[in-house]
Amino acid sequence: MEYKVKKKQQNSKTCLVCGLKNEYGLKASFYELENDELVAVFRPLQEHQSYPGRLHGGIGAAILDETIGRAIMIKHENLFGVTVDLNLKYRKAVPLDEELRVVARITRDTSRLFEGSGEILLKNGQVAVSGQGKYMKIPMDKMSELDAEEQEWKVSSADNDPITIDI
Repeated sequence: MEYKVKKKQQNSKTCLVCGLKNEYGLKASFYELENDELVAVFRPLQEHQSYPGRLHGGIGAAILDETIGRAIMIKHENLFGVTVDLNLKYRKAVPLDEELRVVARITRDTSRLFEGSGEILLKNGQVAVSGQGKYMKIPMDKMSELDAEEQEWKVSSADNDPITIDI
């Protein structure tokens, strides 16, 4: 199904998942959809492999964890999710060198914690990895000594940013 993109989320400079200047990072872009789901778009590199041609499970966990943890930003722009618990099911091998999507949503939201779920989708729409997690809500200014300017924490628009995403 196709959904309208409401907003693109920030990237940083050196993060493994979203860092645009991390040579070996995933350089994922995060898009908030009209149905209140968050979609990460990324292209795994050869440097992210475990078995030849396959994404390392730990890297798959990292992108899924970050996408679920960021989903809270759809409703609370200055909050981030810090992982308390994450459970994953690896269903299919995740290939390298092709654009992939990760979809996440909030399933429960309380004053201090939230729970979410998500999936890494293959190009054909099949679920390769699914996960559920519990996260603590942390205001961005209390999570770390984030210097937004130094870390280049900003929305980085690109010519190929989609206006709709099919999931």
